[in-house]
Amino acid sequence: MNKDIWRKIATAIAGTALIAFGHVPVAAQSDGATPQSALELTINDGFEGKDAFHFDWPEIRVGTGQYEAGPTGATVIHFPKRAHVAMDARGGGPGTINSDYIALGYPAAELDAIVLAGGTFYGLETATAVNTALIDDRKRSGRWDNIGVVMGSIIYDMGGRRLNEIYPDKRLAQAALRAAKPGIFPRGAYGAGRSAIAGGMFGCNTNSGQGAAFRQIGDIKIAAFTVVNALGVITSRDGKVLGCYKNPGWPEELTPQHLLGASPASMDGDWNGTDMAAAEKRNTTISVIVTNRAMNPAELKRLAVQVHTSMARAIQPFATEYDGDVLYAVSTGEIESGPGTGLVTAEIGTIAGEVMWDAILSAVPEQSRHLTPQNEPKLTNDEIRTAIGAYRFGTDHSLRVWHDGGQIYAQSRGPHPVFAIAADTPTQLLSVGKGLFTVPGRYPFAIQFSKDQAVINPGRWAQIGKRTGG
Repeated sequence: MNKDIWRKIATAIAGTALIAFGHVPVAAQSDGATPQSALELTINDGFEGKDAFHFDWPEIRVGTGQYEAGPTGATVIHFPKRAHVAMDARGGGPGTINSDYIALGYPAAELDAIVLAGGTFYGLETATAVNTALIDDRKRSGRWDNIGVVMGSIIYDMGGRRLNEIYPDKRLAQAALRAAKPGIFPRGAYGAGRSAIAGGMFGCNTNSGQGAAFRQIGDIKIAAFTVVNALGVITSRDGKVLGCYKNPGWPEELTPQHLLGASPASMDGDWNGTDMAAAEKRNTTISVIVTNRAMNPAELKRLAVQVHTSMARAIQPFATEYDGDVLYAVSTGEIESGPGTGLVTAEIGTIAGEVMWDAILSAVPEQSRHLTPQNEPKLTNDEIRTAIGAYRFGTDHSLRVWHDGGQIYAQSRGPHPVFAIAADTPTQLLSVGKGLFTVPGRYPFAIQFSKDQAVINPGRWAQIGKRTGG
């Protein structure tokens, strides 16, 4: 693969600017100086309302924890009566903990919980934290036959998609475990999926998140949970790309075949939607598939492989060098296996692949929209005074904002751009009204100023910068 193309892909992923309007969080500032212990923590956000997915399975408990100042979080899937597990890793860059224990194929590879988290490798702290909470709460002990076992996997949600280095930690994970409830899972930008995106390979950079689905056939139950942070695009059942910030000239009804068929040209931000070449057959999503039918290690491993393979229909391409795709297959063992006991493993795997596709589709939250600047804005003196100054978002990201000739300009003060605001040249901020500004481009972008802070992309994915001076 051409190195320049991959460099552009990495830049597109890092430079994603996402926006959704609504509540502006007032959590501790993500300025690189606020300790993790001082951050505002929300637990089980999304457990009510349209994003809450309900399913009937008391043996599965779910808890989520989030730092809104990130935003980032973790999702704990707890099995109070323990369960058996196998794992399949497909992506080129997986981040897991205790995976070797599963790979050894013991007859009883039991576990208490699986933790899915943001924060890249720093987020793996959440899995060990859930395990120590089990012994602290006396649910497990130090006896060799009663030691807690927790698995964990992470997604990359730092870099340019967030302007700070906040990560889900011990405090967050243990609170999520202790608040876990049966039969409910928030879908969209919650928990581990709080700052997930999809489609970075082609610059789509769609808001993504976590999803869930459930199906019951007779006594057999199947549940799927996933956090979609894929380099590839999410594909609907009718073969359309589900969400993409497209360049002008791209097909109106975009399909994965348009993108894959035009690669590597389609991986370049300047691709105009033509020059269809032969498809290059190259395909971080972390997932859990659960069944209540008892399975031995070989059956569970085969279930993991079959379902993980099926996910290449819903995410295209899948399991690339830059993905960290991992799937856990879990059996709660409530229904016996053997002749006359219902569906065989291959049949369960086939159904489970469809349930997982449903879960992936449900992970996509409401998408952001572009703002339209005013034709002839007349900035008030108060708007100008409020905007100008310097703002710090994180260790490597800060802005300088100034007024010149009746216009507002901004420039990144660090080595990296701040979303649509460049580091090497001034960027004009166009007024939308009432102290809100935008920078037109492929990705929605907004910045709003107040007395002591600047909020980039107010709403669900807000990034808050603290005023530091002029």
